[in-house]
Amino acid sequence: MNESKWTWRSVSVISIAATLILMAGFIYAVNDIINPVPDAPLTSLPKQTPAFKDGAEDELRIVALGDSLAKGTGDNTGNGFVKRAVTTLSSEGRTVELMGNMGINGQTTAVLQNRINEEGVQYALRQANVILLSIGGNDLFRGSEIAQNGGGTKGQAEAPAPAGETAGPASTPGTGSGAESTGDEELSAEALLAALPEASARLGSILERIAEINPQAHIYYIGLYNPFGDIPDLLVPGNQAVTSWNNAAMDIINRHGNMTLVPTFDLFNRHLDKYLSSDHFHPNGDGYQRMSERIVQAVR
Repeated sequence: MNESKWTWRSVSVISIAATLILMAGFIYAVNDIINPVPDAPLTSLPKQTPAFKDGAEDELRIVALGDSLAKGTGDNTGNGFVKRAVTTLSSEGRTVELMGNMGINGQTTAVLQNRINEEGVQYALRQANVILLSIGGNDLFRGSEIAQNGGGTKGQAEAPAPAGETAGPASTPGTGSGAESTGDEELSAEALLAALPEASARLGSILERIAEINPQAHIYYIGLYNPFGDIPDLLVPGNQAVTSWNNAAMDIINRHGNMTLVPTFDLFNRHLDKYLSSDHFHPNGDGYQRMSERIVQAVR
């Protein structure tokens, strides 16, 4: 009899406990529906992906613009540093598309400053997430005039422009007007540096404008080298002028997170016989290859 009594008491206790658990679960469920709790605190939500990394970060859309170095003049293969860099980046498993190469023989900062306001140029820039810019050599060295004055080279610093294109004329330092040199100018650091203030100001304007047209792209500016470092009269003034130009460019670029200066001065210094083409101004295929390797390092 006592055993039966304890059995019923146990069943009753278990039933009451089960009922309480069910009621608690019901109350919790109703409260969860009325006052839902987020799965994770807001502080742990993923951060917004940076604009340059939008989509697949391995997809590169490249546009090049500037002077004959951007175009690849002097390279017998016609590839220049642009196509060579594209080929190397593609071989690393990335999807790389060259959207366009707008390099023009003889182009100066003054010409490019106006050209980037053209609708077609702006359209191309907006399609890119990598922009390669080469400009300034024609401002600093005024085409072939310095080479001729140096008395040690033959040929033109800028190759003739293709049919339908107009090569930029040699410009007097500091003017950007395209006036021809008289051939009697003193070959000094002062004469070379005379072009620096106005030309570097135009470079800054160009970089700012490109960043305004496409704020999501990363701009890689190709620094200058001294193509006349093996001419005694031009070694020191040429090195001083190029170094000052590159430093001015770096000052501009350091103020922007989406710009990088790609140095080339050290690549050509004391190696001009290996890396310059027969015109003694533009790189040859090997020179462009070295430049492309630097660009690939920067883009990585």
